[in-house]
Amino acid sequence: MGTPLGDFVRVKRDSIQPQALGLPDHGRRRSPGLRRVDLAARAGISVEYLTRMEQGRDRNPSVAVVNALADALSLDPAERNHLRYLAKITGGECSAHTRPAPARRDVRPGVLETLRLLEPGIALVTNRLGDILASTSAFEAVMGGSGLFDADAPNLTRYVFTDSRSRSFFADWDEVADEQAFDLWLGPGIETSEWLTAELAPVAGPEFTRRLNRHVVPQRGVLRLHHPSGCELRLLRETLDLSSDAQHLVVFLPADEATAEAVDRLRDRSRGRLRAIS
Repeated sequence: MGTPLGDFVRVKRDSIQPQALGLPDHGRRRSPGLRRVDLAARAGISVEYLTRMEQGRDRNPSVAVVNALADALSLDPAERNHLRYLAKITGGECSAHTRPAPARRDVRPGVLETLRLLEPGIALVTNRLGDILASTSAFEAVMGGSGLFDADAPNLTRYVFTDSRSRSFFADWDEVADEQAFDLWLGPGIETSEWLTAELAPVAGPEFTRRLNRHVVPQRGVLRLHHPSGCELRLLRETLDLSSDAQHLVVFLPADEATAEAVDRLRDRSRGRLRAIS
């Protein structure tokens, strides 16, 4: 049985063509990408050790080995951070007695006050499962008609993978789906595993499980929305990590003047108050 760390290293190795690293092409091979022997040589480790790591039989690589693999795979900064993170959780930080507490659904008063001060901006608080815990009225106005708030406990991950309306609402649905699947790795724990196994995976289908196991680090560019009102919104995102709560405060900023004007019109139609869903 593999591990998140081993899966990520294998996926990255399979995605790299030898020529991209200045290595000779050895012709037809049973698997695509970089051979284990080439990666092991670049990282300064044995092929046997790399094999054990990819297969999940070695779960405790040293910091030096992790950094050497990052160099050998030519990972970008975001991918390097993800590799280090996977090494930590694979090495036992999420063992039975050290698993993180369940994803909390309550939002601290100080965070709610911060959200209130962001009005009339577009912002929300979400946890690592994608639950929307609180939002400004502007966020609800922007998401109006998408179907996201139809559920009593709206969840962005579930919406993206199980509600057909999300595919037309998000202009770049594939990129958004990659982001939501990847974010589930940011706080693994027993409640995440149970939620995936019992609730999400059975209804989300292969589109979800394929993305979850690819470990593609998303770029998080401009978020493009096809709003039901007929306008296209282009939004930039700034994320504040509330690590002690395993939550995120996300602020959306208009990427151009046309979006700013469209958001103003949507806000005028739906004037409301801060919403604390939890």
